[in-house]
Amino acid sequence: MKTVLSTKILTPSQKELFLNSGLGLVEYDALKIESRDVKIPFNYTNYIFTSKNAVKVFLNQSEGMDKSEFRAYCVGEKTKALLEENGVKVVKMAEYASELGKILIKNHKNEAFIFLCGNKRRDDLPDTLTKNNVQYKELEVYHTHLNPKKFQRDFDSILFFSPSGIRSYLLENSLGTSILFCIGETTANEARKHSKNIIIANKPTVENVLVQAIKEMSFRT
Repeated sequence: MKTVLSTKILTPSQKELFLNSGLGLVEYDALKIESRDVKIPFNYTNYIFTSKNAVKVFLNQSEGMDKSEFRAYCVGEKTKALLEENGVKVVKMAEYASELGKILIKNHKNEAFIFLCGNKRRDDLPDTLTKNNVQYKELEVYHTHLNPKKFQRDFDSILFFSPSGIRSYLLENSLGTSILFCIGETTANEARKHSKNIIIANKPTVENVLVQAIKEMSFRT
């Protein structure tokens, strides 16, 4: 039986995709997320989120508040869904931070923003905003820690969801001949430093990574 390693613990509905696939699944969290003890200011109208982790900290701190006044600009469908489920209006959603940056300078250049992020955030978005004189404040609301774990075996394929996840895995393991399924171009760029066996998801969602891995690995059995 071919075995797939997920570097993120999957939800029950995500795991269901593996039922009847004939593939073995091993999962662990390559990263640990820790909220920082910082106060988010709620006197802004426009909030930028590039991950669900930042949204969770925002929702924790704004519990009980009327969120209908806030306008969110975010990266990723899951981030958008989490905001909308909690009554926050999402003005724009992009698949990548660089894409969101272009939208903001094109359509919202004269507005002020607060960007809630983690310590591993990429430079694309802040660089774009700074270069184009868009007024924004950046606030680090969570930390991502590498969570290395040694495996005494090889895997036919490994699912990666961020460059940090790859770095974490490589602290204790090697990639060998595993096929690496990456959630997007940024993650794939990190993977290319270590392997040529890379497949990038058609869309940057966890589900898409899973579906592609199942399709590809079932085909190879």
